[in-house]
Amino acid sequence: MSRENIEEAELSNPLLVKNSTSKLHSGGIGGSGGSGSGGSCSGSNSNGGAGYEEGGESSSSATIMVMVSTLVAVSGSYVFGSAVGYSSPARSGVMNDLGLTVAQYSVFGSILTIGAMIGAVVSGRIADYIGRRGAMAFAEIFCILGWLAIAFSKVAWWAELGRLLVGCGIGLLSYVVPIYIAEITPKNLRGGFTTVHQLMICCGLSLTYLIGAFLNWRALALLGTIPCVIQILGLFFIPESPRWLAKIGKWKECEAALQRLRGENSGTSQEVAEIRDYTETLKRLSEARILDLFQRRYTYSLVVGVGLMVLQQFGGVNGIAFYASTIFISAGFSDSVGTIAMVAVQVPMTVLGVILMDKAGRRPLLLVSSAGTCLACLLVGLSFSLQNLQQWKQITPILALIGVLAFTGSFSLGIGGIPWVIMSEIFPINMKGSAGSLITLVNWLGSWIVSYAFNFLMDWSSAGTFFLFSSVSAVTVLFVAKLVPETKGRTLEEIQTSLNRFSEKL
Repeated sequence: MSRENIEEAELSNPLLVKNSTSKLHSGGIGGSGGSGSGGSCSGSNSNGGAGYEEGGESSSSATIMVMVSTLVAVSGSYVFGSAVGYSSPARSGVMNDLGLTVAQYSVFGSILTIGAMIGAVVSGRIADYIGRRGAMAFAEIFCILGWLAIAFSKVAWWAELGRLLVGCGIGLLSYVVPIYIAEITPKNLRGGFTTVHQLMICCGLSLTYLIGAFLNWRALALLGTIPCVIQILGLFFIPESPRWLAKIGKWKECEAALQRLRGENSGTSQEVAEIRDYTETLKRLSEARILDLFQRRYTYSLVVGVGLMVLQQFGGVNGIAFYASTIFISAGFSDSVGTIAMVAVQVPMTVLGVILMDKAGRRPLLLVSSAGTCLACLLVGLSFSLQNLQQWKQITPILALIGVLAFTGSFSLGIGGIPWVIMSEIFPINMKGSAGSLITLVNWLGSWIVSYAFNFLMDWSSAGTFFLFSSVSAVTVLFVAKLVPETKGRTLEEIQTSLNRFSEKL
């Protein structure tokens, strides 16, 4: 047998075979099996969702340390949201004070995405070399320097450099925050906790819009440093990821970190044993490189991870978010009322997604969310079509508003946050660095392409643009139904066992 086959067999063996009560559902991949993934995973939570029942051990509760650690981590998500939202309220102030044209301001706004792509490329390696906490601190240093450069800039290139630095920071944060949360939370709470990443992005975006109406652009940039400092200080009081500590061979620190996370009186020996078994198996494999991702045993995980990010971005979210005002004006509706309504819908729907994540499961939320964005884009496209035909002139603005709000709500419910959750779950620990870098880069590249092309598409055909976005959302529904696994209620090690079984069949 070749080395590759030996390695695949090692990863395919059930790692929890010692525990007769562990439930591994081989039918939980995709939606076409006889025992669908939703059913199999709901079965694994039939005992009240406990993570480990044998011997009195349980990791189902959200301890104070898990909640505090998550809050510290998602401070970086807030920075992400505030950076994305900054360019809208700061537009007139930056252009007037620095003497920028519209084209020059477009460079200032879009260079954030370029920086994020740079941060994404190195994110996995940095998180693997200096740890999840170290990577978050490193990212925040870039963000602080960037915000200060913007706030005190006297010339355009200095502000652009600051924007680039902030982009590098959030590119790294967009990978490491969901990875860290996924690695510290109990399996039955992992989805909801990881989705708080998306919730805090929404909060950062919305509050920056709101505060930006009262502060000038320099003060708003200085305000952006506050959550960065909060996270850096908070990192001193939270544990490192136990799985990363296990990966680098620090077993005593791994057990101590897991004990802090699960509580002093909680038994963690079984969870430590699972992590140890899986980590020892991975150590027998060769050092992971970016090209290793394209081996057969990772094909399924790579298709799911990259596919979700591509479909998320090409569904048009950044075109709609960045140019909402333009859409409302083009449709004949008040841009200020429309933007306020978007903010009012976005945060509550993201909260609902967090609540439902570990109750309904990943796949059902993704299906509902994608179907909702599909219908919403159809409504906006219909609005523009009727407008072009000079039909129902009083109704078309209302249709556009309803469509954009429905898109915002549907996107926030699932497709906005769940791909990041699944990305953090489906790759083995030895491949998370390379896979995370690639997938985060794909996400930011898609964001830049859609943001850049949106105005050209709208000039070509407003209705056609949204019908195109609707088609992508329809493809997303089919992709989720056929390929995306349900990961609710499973440990990261159980997920790897089932995914590798599936990959062997490819």
